[in-house]
Amino acid sequence: MNNSPQRPPMKNSYTRRNRKHFGQFLFLVFFVLFCVIVGRFAYISIGKKVQNVNLSAAAQRLYTANETLKAKRGTIYDANNQPIAEDTSVYSLYVVLDKRQTGLNGQKLYATNKEKIATVLAKYLPISRKKALATLNPSNKNAFQVEFGTAGQNISLSTKQKIQSYHLSGINFVQQESRLYPNGVFASHLIGLAQAQTANGQTTLKGTMGIEQAFNKELTGTDGSQKIKKDMYGYQLPGTKQKYKKAQNGDNVYTTLDTRLQTLLETEMSSVQDQVKANSMNAVLMNAKTGAILAATQRPTFNATTKSGLNQVWRNTLVQDAYEPGSTMKIFTLASSINSGHYNGNATYQSGRYTIGNQVVPDWNTSGWGTITYNKGFAVSSNVAMAHLEQQMGAKTWKSYIKRFHFLQSTNSGLPGELSGNIAFTRPIEQADTAFGQGIQVTVFQMMQALSAISNNGQMMKPYVISKVVDPNTHKTVKSYSPTTVGQPVSASTAKAVRKHMEDVVYKSYGIGSDYKMSGYKVAVKTGTAQVSNGSSGYLSGDDNYLYSVAAMVPANNPKYVMYITMKQPHLGSKTATQLLASIMKPVMARALQEDTTATTKTVKMPTVTGKTVTAATKQLNKAGATVTVLGSGTQVKQQSVSAGTSLYDQQRIFLSTGGTVTLPSLTGWSKGDVVKLAQLVGIKLTVNGDGYVTKQSLKSGATVASGSNLTVTLKQNK
Repeated sequence: MNNSPQRPPMKNSYTRRNRKHFGQFLFLVFFVLFCVIVGRFAYISIGKKVQNVNLSAAAQRLYTANETLKAKRGTIYDANNQPIAEDTSVYSLYVVLDKRQTGLNGQKLYATNKEKIATVLAKYLPISRKKALATLNPSNKNAFQVEFGTAGQNISLSTKQKIQSYHLSGINFVQQESRLYPNGVFASHLIGLAQAQTANGQTTLKGTMGIEQAFNKELTGTDGSQKIKKDMYGYQLPGTKQKYKKAQNGDNVYTTLDTRLQTLLETEMSSVQDQVKANSMNAVLMNAKTGAILAATQRPTFNATTKSGLNQVWRNTLVQDAYEPGSTMKIFTLASSINSGHYNGNATYQSGRYTIGNQVVPDWNTSGWGTITYNKGFAVSSNVAMAHLEQQMGAKTWKSYIKRFHFLQSTNSGLPGELSGNIAFTRPIEQADTAFGQGIQVTVFQMMQALSAISNNGQMMKPYVISKVVDPNTHKTVKSYSPTTVGQPVSASTAKAVRKHMEDVVYKSYGIGSDYKMSGYKVAVKTGTAQVSNGSSGYLSGDDNYLYSVAAMVPANNPKYVMYITMKQPHLGSKTATQLLASIMKPVMARALQEDTTATTKTVKMPTVTGKTVTAATKQLNKAGATVTVLGSGTQVKQQSVSAGTSLYDQQRIFLSTGGTVTLPSLTGWSKGDVVKLAQLVGIKLTVNGDGYVTKQSLKSGATVASGSNLTVTLKQNK
């Protein structure tokens, strides 16, 4: 028997060795992979980037919402703190047609009932059901969505809510910034416009004319922002912090305009313009002592709410038009002659024609009035008299007074594009022409400034329309504007003497301004008639190519108000230019004097009546001298149309909203402004025919009205 040990087979040893090496290899591979993975995670964890994408920033973007907090543009107010331009939100409407548009749980986001949509849109928007339905069924069957032109734009919040109450799928709204001008035609070129402009993806309101443009920097606020943490579904995570930067609203601008006087002036101007279709008209009412502009307008004008008429003229013609003033310039010729010691009113001259060199100065009455005094010459508006006065003073003295009255230089009103005017003053005939308002060009604001020297006993006041700028965030006045004396071109005695001569224009038997007489007050007036330049070296011919004007001061002995009106190239019919201009001047002056009397008696502030019963609120407001109109069938006041603290004028109409059914009151005798305010509060579609006060209404008193109701009113002037 053989007991020696047996050697293992060579094959088994080789197999074990291979397994060991393979295991080591696998360990090494997994170790390397582990190191790579750990290294990668470490790189990502430390560097927070993958393929140059910052994962942290991406996560922040995914789970953080950045919201812009829009700043409110400042409000423009009148002298009684009533808004005349303020921010609002409007909406544009579109309807989705694409049937692939569905939401969560299969919710249909496209129009499923076009017939119903057309019916609802026709009820609340200025579009017929037939046209709305045609828009909803476009020829392009693949259209994703449709819009409705101007009918689907500038939709108010209340109208939007009415449409949404029907819960019709497919209807969508886009919110837009907008500017609300609640008074429509209301010193439109002076107040100006703020319109939406888009830059860098942001839409903001920017002033494009008038005060809106001049004070755009002050009115424009600074947007704020906030960051909100949200989950994967877009909901804000509870307890998470927000990075918040508050929006800074724009400053509020307060004007010197009196809404009641401005509204009346607009009405009277429109009445005359409708009759004569003048190429242009201007009218300004100013405080005679301070230079504060209480009312100002021009024709053509536009409705700032609807933009109707905006394409007729963009210029603010109060400061951006220079023109030859004609005979109203004689006020300053007379003042200069008296103040320089050259005037002898009782001296006589031969009227009709006056030869200077080889040129002739004619009177408007070419046959003249014979040999008359200079006093009478002013009252009958003799050109020859003024040419004599200029010759007696001498060109150098007359030119110095032109400068003393600050003609040929800007009034620095701050309004965009103000002109300085110009003069032709080389030859003797040119120097004489300027004495009666030809050959010199002025602006309306220059005339108002110069007239203040006569009305304010020699102290010349700068015309101004802004009283203060206020920061709404701190309620502090940023800048204030007060009466500013800009010179004393003549003495007090000279100014008083000139006003006496202006009285002669109205009250002397031979005066040519008797149409301007007012009951209860002495009026100082100078009329003007100037030929209109042909744009080169001559003048247009024909009866319609004149600029008529009037400068009036009331009361004459100690003026409180100055009014200046121009009417260029009217088509006169049966009425004379003085009759037409007087129909504007007298009612506005009378209202101003009436308000002045009321104001000196007492100043009443609007109380807070919201939350009170209708009976208690009405009693309190009637005691304050207001006229109350209740809107709704409720018994408690939910909203008042005038903010608490606002100064009230006598018999101002206050609307009290109570909720419930709204019935239409009798509108007979209402002003246009009150009817417009009613329509805005209720959401009525208003059509106004004529000017003045309401005489007819299409819906009877007591009829139930709601948003979208149609109302037509007819207005006529009180005789």
